[in-house]
Amino acid sequence: MIKISTDAARLDVVLIHSFLSDESHWARGITRERVERALANSLCFGAYEGDRQIGLARVVTDFATFAWLADVFVVQTQRGRGVGALLMDAVVAHPELTNLRRAALVTSSAPGLYARYGFAPLAKPAIWMERLNPDAYAPPA
Repeated sequence: MIKISTDAARLDVVLIHSFLSDESHWARGITRERVERALANSLCFGAYEGDRQIGLARVVTDFATFAWLADVFVVQTQRGRGVGALLMDAVVAHPELTNLRRAALVTSSAPGLYARYGFAPLAKPAIWMERLNPDAYAPPA
């Protein structure tokens, strides 16, 4: 049986860093130190089968007005079992996240999953801006 937990002590940092650094397209090359800092400053939802972590959803939030959903993943061998939906069920039901004015995310691989939870393309994309550093995870030259 798959369980979702927000207990930070249960997070498998080795697994999370390995996935993000080596398998994800959005955080390839990220250092373990940076992953640890991101986890420590976020509300993290781990998906577990027994004691083994099989997925993650990380929420960066002020718990009052805004949340950013990031680093959602399910390990390759566990995909197709509804783990992503279980993670999202837990995120949208979390009592500290239910009454925020806005929650946002960026996805290129699972828009259908997120749409089921009320996420939609930006209503006013022209007013959103970003400051992007695409080389932030690259090793120093």
